[in-house]
Amino acid sequence: MATAGEIAPEFALPDQEGKVHRLSDYRGKWVVLYFYPKDDTPGCTKEACSFRDEKGRLEQMGAVVFGVSADDTQSHGKFALKYGLNFPLLADPAAEVIKAYGAWGKKNAYGKEYEGILRQTFLIDPTGHVAKVWEKVKAEDHALEVAQALEELQRV
Repeated sequence: MATAGEIAPEFALPDQEGKVHRLSDYRGKWVVLYFYPKDDTPGCTKEACSFRDEKGRLEQMGAVVFGVSADDTQSHGKFALKYGLNFPLLADPAAEVIKAYGAWGKKNAYGKEYEGILRQTFLIDPTGHVAKVWEKVKAEDHALEVAQALEELQRV
């Protein structure tokens, strides 16, 4: 798992419009990279809408937001359109970036254990280092929590 203080793993993934985003393209900016299990599911929708609603505030602090799941670009496009999502959703169907960040692991649902995407968020500083990690995320209001942490980090 990528931990605070480490250099964040590089990525190059397409968004819902097919544009490829590379972490290195965003040097000099704060990057909010949040991993979520599945497009258009209740928790993931709440989390995405939370980031949609906080995007302006995060941008004012010099941050860009990316959501990442294993869904394909077409699924991301439908999800973004349905909820007016105003930031890139990155498609990682092979889960390579998801695993590089450590956002893949054992999960439990309805008494069954399986492996899948863990709801986690990584805040990457302008030098490309992981500044903060949220390993257990409550989907609702998570973006507010990220914005508050970013404010605190920028005060230091």
